[in-house]
This record gives sequence, C-alpha cells and structure tokens, in this order.
Amino acid sequence: MQVDGRPYRTIWLNDDGETVEIIDQTKLPHRFEIARLETMEDAAIAIKDMLVRGAPLIGATAAYGMALAARSDPSNEALSAAYDHLHATRPTAINLRWALDEMMQALSPLSPTERPARAYERAAEIADEDVEINRGIGRAGLPIIEAICAGKRPGETVNILTHCNAGWLATVDWGPATAPIYMAHEAGIPVHVWVDETRPRNQGASLTAWELGHHGVPHTVIADNTGGHLMQHGMVDMVIVGTDRTTASGDVCNKIGTYLKALAARDNSVPFYVGLPSPTIDFRVHDGVKEIPIEQRSGEEVAKITGRTASGDIETVTIVPEKSPVANYAFDVTPARLVTGLVTERGVLAANREAIAAAFPERVQAAA
Repeated sequence: MQVDGRPYRTIWLNDDGETVEIIDQTKLPHRFEIARLETMEDAAIAIKDMLVRGAPLIGATAAYGMALAARSDPSNEALSAAYDHLHATRPTAINLRWALDEMMQALSPLSPTERPARAYERAAEIADEDVEINRGIGRAGLPIIEAICAGKRPGETVNILTHCNAGWLATVDWGPATAPIYMAHEAGIPVHVWVDETRPRNQGASLTAWELGHHGVPHTVIADNTGGHLMQHGMVDMVIVGTDRTTASGDVCNKIGTYLKALAARDNSVPFYVGLPSPTIDFRVHDGVKEIPIEQRSGEEVAKITGRTASGDIETVTIVPEKSPVANYAFDVTPARLVTGLVTERGVLAANREAIAAAFPERVQAAA
C-alpha cells in the first residue's frame, strides 16, 4: 500500500540478499522508521516486542526468522531450536506456528548445504502468498460494501467500524479487514471508517488511522466504548475486524474488545464480518472460549501510554495509581453465532464447521 505516494510492504528482503527489513510499528504514528533483522534472535524480538504485529505478519516474520537461522546454522539441532524459540514469542496467533511448520516442512528433507537458499525462497513465497490471500479477501468483501452503497441515496457514505489493526500493517500488504475498504475507496465508493483506538496498545489510533490517512481513506478515531452508541444511532453500516485464530467451527479470536463489538452489532442488527486469511484457521481447535490460549501481556501496557508532547518530544507517562494491580488480557473470543460472515480469499463463508471445511478441504485433511 501507499505511504505518501510510495508503495511499501511491511517486511522485505534487504538488497544484500541476507538481512531483512521491517517497518518498526512501535514508532508509529509519530515516526516512520525501518528496522533491520540480521539474526533469528532479531526476528524473535521483533515479534515479541511488537515491532511487527498482526497474525499474518507475525507468520511472515517467523518465516524470515527461520531463514536467518538457516543462514547461521542449517543443522537439524539449530533449526529445531530456532523453531522452538520463535514459537514461544506469541502464544495466540496461529499463523506463527503455521509458518514455522511450513518452513520446517520445506527444509527438513534437504541437506544442510541446501537449506539456506531454500529457506529464503520459502519465506519469500509465504510473504507473497499472504499478499495474494489478502487481495482475494478484498475482492470477496468488496461486493458487501457495494451492496450497502447501492441501498443508500446517491453520494451517501458507507460507514464501517473496525477494531484493532487488521490493515496492511498487520499483514505483508492489503490487510484482511481493510482490503475491501481500500478496494471500495479505489473504486470510487464513498467510504468512511470509524477507527476504535483499541486500548491498551492503541493499534487503531496509532496504526489503522495512520495507514488510512496516508492512503487517503476518510476516517475518524473513536474511543473503544463509542461503537455501541454509533450503532444505536444508525451511524454504522457494517463492522469488519481481523482474527488471530479462528476455530474449525467459526469462533473468532481477535484483539480484546472485539466480542463487545459483536454483541453491540447483534443488538442493533448491524452485520459483523471477519476478514479471515485461511492460515489463521486452526482446524485442531473447536471451542474457542475453552481451547484458545489467551495471551496476558505486561501490565505496563495498560498502566502507561506513549505520545507526543506539545514540544514534539515522544514520552511515556503512567496513567494509573502507582500501587494498583493491572491485568492485561490481549485477546477475546467472539462465538460463531455472532459472526455474519467470514470473508476469505475463497469467498464469504458462513461461520460454521461445514462451510469452513467445504471451502478449505485440503486444510481439513492436513489437520486430520
């Protein structure tokens, strides 16, 4: 997508053919900086400390992390250790394990001398595949926005609410929730996006708003608790969010607060869609509430906030009482019954086991 007229991906191989570069998302929206990953440990830190975030991008970064590991030591023992180290960085996003499994499947049959070149090749393929998956989600979701627009008076805006960042910054490009929005915008459909701030890390306010603004899409940042009010007053035509893990039965695990948006949408008859790249489907999990591990991150993310001061300095301040305990559950699960449709690269699916299995039979077979 575009940053002030220049196309970018979120991750790419450097010109030296060995190191990897990423957009450092911890610096956004106040600074646009590129970070270089030179080792597998660099990739692990980038994932754990959220220089990269979003399930698809985490997967692509892990794949390049395995390539960096193979460049350093392509032995079975070293690759196994790299797999375990990268897998431990984030427990919720299923793309991480999927990408690591793909890399091991590609590298294990080869001799150590053959592995580095194949590792870089497979990592690049995973990144390119992610771009095409998200482009497919955009094509599948665009008719939904077109249909809403067709039901409005000429020139009326289609208002879309999203939570967290499931834009191109969460993927290699396009984004599962924003691809239909970007395509609608480029097709001349008047769209406007309500952007939840998404506490505690403010991925909506700092990332979604940043990327929409730089691409020229009209949007408004709102407090997390505003969505229900907007829906009650007819100011939201549809909700679309992303997912870090989706069960075989259609339960959706996404950033904390997503479940509350789905409840408000159901109460106000607002369609609630999920942009779903197929690698985020976990066919080994069936009950999302009971089976998906929910990451609990540092309480400092809730207790502190970073922003730009009036003097232009970037500072972090504490916003809760010094001795107050803080809990930080990073995700919640939205039951399939609250999901209007899963927007995938193979079309819009009902959120149930039968529809998902029919659309991705090869994934079902692989998980058996």
